[in-house]
Amino acid sequence: MNRSNKTISRRDFAAMTALLGGVSLAGPVSAQSFGDILGSAKKVAEAASYSDAEMKVFFDQMSDDMDSKNPVAGPDDPYGQRLAALSQGLESYDGLDLDIKAYLVQDVNAFAMANGTIRVFAGLMDQFTDDEVRYVIGHEIGHVQREHTKKRMQGALQRDAAMSVAGTASGDVKRIASSELGKFFGDVITAQHSQKHERQADDYAFDFMQDNGYDAQACVTALEKLEAMSGGGGGGLAAWTSTHPRPKDRAKRMRKKLD
Repeated sequence: MNRSNKTISRRDFAAMTALLGGVSLAGPVSAQSFGDILGSAKKVAEAASYSDAEMKVFFDQMSDDMDSKNPVAGPDDPYGQRLAALSQGLESYDGLDLDIKAYLVQDVNAFAMANGTIRVFAGLMDQFTDDEVRYVIGHEIGHVQREHTKKRMQGALQRDAAMSVAGTASGDVKRIASSELGKFFGDVITAQHSQKHERQADDYAFDFMQDNGYDAQACVTALEKLEAMSGGGGGGLAAWTSTHPRPKDRAKRMRKKLD
């Protein structure tokens, strides 16, 4: 299989989508006008009330931005063909339309967004069997279905309320300023998940494997492989370990579920 020699460290992964400029709410209150403060407070309130359709627009922007910055495996690429074959029938799952693609990048990593975007990195596919990749897909779907990414986006919008989320000329669709997409991607996608969220996503993945007739043993073996790679410090694992807690305890927990 031909894939790029490109690899992204944790720092590079964030840097390639880094915020080029922005407005901070930090600073003495005296430096802000009363109107600025009221305007920022209004944006904080609005961030918690965006509809699912509005949130989808934001995630569509982020996924398009990431796809433009990474080599995506096409239908004639071996990675694209393998991922399409092992995810056959998952175009829509549990009420969510899925867009599953591979990045031709060496990192052992994957991510999902609340709009159904799932991206699996070539480095992970090199290390994992088909069912182990399916576990990863189920795990990422779990993050979406448990609304982890949606809640993160709401939190990021509230924390960065002074950043530009503006309507179009017609005023009916709001979009994140292109220069700020990297900031939101970092806050929403590449920040480390909590242990609670990991357990919820793993439980979802376990049920996903069983419900679809996949080998649920892959939940254990995938996590054990990740633990072995994290101990050796190789395999381009920095990106995964930066966004997921160490997998050793998670593997033990999945084994107990199997038993």
